[in-house]
Amino acid sequence: MALLALVGLFITSYAGDGMLHWLGLAVFATAVFVNFNLIRVAFDEAEGKAGKTYEVVPIALLLVAVGSVLFHVFSPWWWPPIASNWGYIDDTITLTFWITGVVFVLIVLFMAYCAYRFRHRKGHRAAYEPESKRLEWTLTIITGIGVAAMLAPGLFVWNQWIEVPEDAAEIEVVGQQWYWSFRMPGADGLLGTADPRNVSPENPLGLNPYDANGQDDVIVDAAALHLPVGQPVKLLLRSNDVLHSFYVPEFRGKMDMVPGMVTYLWFTPTRTGSFQILCAELCGVGHAQMRGEVVIVEETAYLAWLREQATFGQMLASTDRNNAKPRTAGATGGAESHD
Repeated sequence: MALLALVGLFITSYAGDGMLHWLGLAVFATAVFVNFNLIRVAFDEAEGKAGKTYEVVPIALLLVAVGSVLFHVFSPWWWPPIASNWGYIDDTITLTFWITGVVFVLIVLFMAYCAYRFRHRKGHRAAYEPESKRLEWTLTIITGIGVAAMLAPGLFVWNQWIEVPEDAAEIEVVGQQWYWSFRMPGADGLLGTADPRNVSPENPLGLNPYDANGQDDVIVDAAALHLPVGQPVKLLLRSNDVLHSFYVPEFRGKMDMVPGMVTYLWFTPTRTGSFQILCAELCGVGHAQMRGEVVIVEETAYLAWLREQATFGQMLASTDRNNAKPRTAGATGGAESHD
């Protein structure tokens, strides 16, 4: 009941309209009332007084069932509108909520019924039934059907999750404390090799400078990644330091980034807009600030943005020019060099 009271306070504090605000206050007040009654009954029993627990417990259980359903229906914490092809994940979660929610409500209502129906009354004795094969088989079969109904859709979705379309564009996402970087293949359509031991201020992604396939790779060493709408994308995920996890709520995609491994996920953006990238794995003191952005645009805008990005070869050339030492007058063949 204390948890239900906290739920009421959260609903009230985050309510976007008057209805949710008053609903949260009602849940909070009811939970506090029931808590005080439970405490009163406990003190009465400790003092040897005839407590009336049977009047409070069924009511409390009914409130838990009703409050849970209302919180689910009117909850301000719900997933944002989807922006990818993974509506299957929403359907699977909704099915899981239906199955577990119905079972939860039925069990709580059954407990409330039992607490009232089989309450202590003078002259009544409890019947002892050590086991019931019929009940055990019934519960086992029903539970098995429910578990299968929740697992089966997930297996179909997982099969789609690991089968990447052949026309999906490959883009690398690199996570490190505490920012995101991105890499796209250049004109050759191939990504060059990389090694975390090559990471430096001039080479933040650790690319192999001697790999010809990586010279034209497009480097996006910024927090924003642009993608074209309606085109499937395969993200190759790796980490340069510790465990991270790439997560965009609107895409329903989440995948861990393990140092020394390359994981992946794929999706097809279905609408334009800007969507926040979150790190969904605790990765240090700056974990909460490790955020980025995926910007979904039309293909023409995407190509225009892509032309503005620097390649790895251009970055190396720029670094070499900046590190080159300025020549002295003697080095130009002037008189001072021959005296």
